[in-house]
Amino acid sequence: MSHEIILIITLSLIIIFSPFFAKLLKLPTTPIEIIFGAVLGYAGLLEHIELFELVAEFGFLYLMFIAGTEVNLKKVLEIDKTTLRRILLYIALLYLFSVAFSLYFSLGNIFMVLLPLISVGLIAKLAKEYGQTPWVSLSMTAGGIGEVVSIAGITLASAALEHGTGSEFFEIIAILALFLLFLLILFRALQLLFWWFPETSTLLMPHSDNQEQDIRLSIGIFFLLIAMMIYLDLEVAFGAFIAGMFIPTFFEHKHELPEKLSSFGFGFVVPIFFVYIGSSFKLDAILMDGLLLKASLIALGMIAMRVISAGVFAKTIGHRNAILLGLSHGMPLTLLIAMATLAYHANSIDQLHYYAFILAALFQVIVVMIAIKLINKEPKPLKE
Repeated sequence: MSHEIILIITLSLIIIFSPFFAKLLKLPTTPIEIIFGAVLGYAGLLEHIELFELVAEFGFLYLMFIAGTEVNLKKVLEIDKTTLRRILLYIALLYLFSVAFSLYFSLGNIFMVLLPLISVGLIAKLAKEYGQTPWVSLSMTAGGIGEVVSIAGITLASAALEHGTGSEFFEIIAILALFLLFLLILFRALQLLFWWFPETSTLLMPHSDNQEQDIRLSIGIFFLLIAMMIYLDLEVAFGAFIAGMFIPTFFEHKHELPEKLSSFGFGFVVPIFFVYIGSSFKLDAILMDGLLLKASLIALGMIAMRVISAGVFAKTIGHRNAILLGLSHGMPLTLLIAMATLAYHANSIDQLHYYAFILAALFQVIVVMIAIKLINKEPKPLKE
């Protein structure tokens, strides 16, 4: 049997059965896909052929696109000033802790960008499980802003890794600034267009749509932004993320659209990306000197700095809810693995630290899910 057929069969079985194991183990599906990828990759059933790598790369970009659909710019701009100041202070503290952590343990500069990463991907799962409690709602809002900052930071870091910090880097910064200015003008122009002609949004994405026009337009925006990023020599993942932000911001009447796009991604191409990440992790690497210690240090450090920084919200939502908020940001699984992969391919982190980040991302999910369940548990009333 050819390697291609074995690969396709193996991927199919992982995609089909991962949700069952996730439900059994009460964990998100993503860690299960990574573990399956590592185990079956080690068994030689997931050979890295060109097609596998291509689909995995597309899965990564689509993941960034889905992440963007979780950020509604209009709602972000409508946040009251006091809450916004607290959120910005929270993010600033994360970066300060990250710098201190990286310098104290003599880690590379890229760690200063990787450690404060925030992703709202798994927070949505918490919202489904615990409802729209004060800490979940604020976590989603702060997470959305934090994710935008994280993607912007990664874009700058990627430019620095690829071009150094010379004249080329500042040229990239200038191009990025002009691109963001263009997006700001476009955002304002579309706001005015949809305000003067509200029927435009429903014309582009009708309520009753048997041609899947909403999906077609979304994917069209996705590819257009990717093409623009390639032309401008900017980080492609940033373009995919920005494309995703267009959907909830300008097409609010299509409430189900982000979920439809997410269902396609997490049901097909995104799992292939995570299986690929798992297959690139060599199981015998666990025996590498210092790997488990480094992974534990990264995981606990990232969780601790979020819980401490979340203290800025204690006056608003209470100390317990602030701890829960900090914990909810302590598992940026998808974004952390994606960005660690980017850093590894750019040779800014070595193989040991790449593996450490993958293990740390898995540790974080397990520790955070258990901690939230324990802290959020309502105390039982005393028997009379």
